[in-house]
Amino acid sequence: MTCSVWRPYCQMKIAPPPMPISATEGCELIGTNGERWIDGMASWWSACHGYNHPHVRSAVTRQLERMPHVMFGGITHEPAERLADRLAALAPGDLNHVFFSDSGSVAVEVAMKMAIGHWRRRGRTSRTKFLAFHNAYHGDTTGAMSLCDPQRSMHARYSDAITQQYHTPLPRDTDSIELFHRTLEQHADCIAGVFVEPLVQGAGGMRFHDVDTLVRIRDACRQHDVLLIADEIATGFQRTGKMFAVDHTVDLADPVVPDILCLGKALTAGTMSMAVTLARSHVFESFYDDDPSAALMHGPTFMANPLACSAANASLDLFEQNDYDLTGIECVLRERLSPLQKHDNVVEVRCMGAVGVIQFREPPNMQQVQDELVRRGVWLRPFGDCLYTTPPLCISREQLSTVCDAMVHAALETQPVGA
Repeated sequence: MTCSVWRPYCQMKIAPPPMPISATEGCELIGTNGERWIDGMASWWSACHGYNHPHVRSAVTRQLERMPHVMFGGITHEPAERLADRLAALAPGDLNHVFFSDSGSVAVEVAMKMAIGHWRRRGRTSRTKFLAFHNAYHGDTTGAMSLCDPQRSMHARYSDAITQQYHTPLPRDTDSIELFHRTLEQHADCIAGVFVEPLVQGAGGMRFHDVDTLVRIRDACRQHDVLLIADEIATGFQRTGKMFAVDHTVDLADPVVPDILCLGKALTAGTMSMAVTLARSHVFESFYDDDPSAALMHGPTFMANPLACSAANASLDLFEQNDYDLTGIECVLRERLSPLQKHDNVVEVRCMGAVGVIQFREPPNMQQVQDELVRRGVWLRPFGDCLYTTPPLCISREQLSTVCDAMVHAALETQPVGA
């Protein structure tokens, strides 16, 4: 069979036909025959303000009429300059230096390049490896794949073909804390940085950890003199209840400020692809020199695309104008999903901000789960042993209740595989 479109994350030979969508509105997907589904995924976490927001659409339209794109090498433009200033002001500490790219995976690759280059400029040329955590997911490009869990992630089958990094469990108890420190101590001469998805590990299993764990990771990076790199491509822009997940430490005497911060997904409110890598001053200054060869030699063709920058600036306007009720969203998620906690086939129900997760003991047939959700007017894309929702932040209580109720019914009505 000829397949013109090679679809993501599916076995083309046996996968059912994808659901055709002809339009979007608010928090809803609209089918070709006018059917509507509440998008509980916010298009893979990105459509934070819902779809077709008039303020974002107007900003992109105005920019399209002036200048849809221009190379960023040797040229600049107001939307990029303004966006960089605003992101630097929003980010914690002195994360003041913004490097633009065109996808989250590339933002991670840039972070890796920054970290290695930082140590090379300081004479530590052996520091070319990274430490990441079990169940980590950092993207699908080659370098980002190497940071993903080498045994449990979708990239495990490529682990022998990519750079080998160091992986340990998150330091959450005595044994894992000791292993984490021992790995850093033994390999400090070759580790450039530690990558972490703060508070929520995404596609590696939607697992949560607490602020204490994040602080423990930061403290270990300081102790062993390696860079802390926060991948907030999924968790950024209020997804966990704060603008950034690391902001959950802001009230501590010593808040966590990563050396490098990666952002994407919701950056442009789901309008188009763009990502950024922010660096603290000491990282930026490693490349700031009279020697041209000391520059960070990286530059995606569509970096700082004016349309994407305009969408991102409009999205930041909306965050300034709207006080999203993240506490209310979390309360609805907990209230509606909590009955499943007593179900024999449910390991745990986890909720944080606008993230709700059901983890199964024995995974059901996820295609049957998805079919049941669609039948109930909800679009979600479960994977592995998890059924989860990351809805638009503007979702109404009624819509969110519909999403949660559909999740509960799908979980209860679908038998585990092999049952």
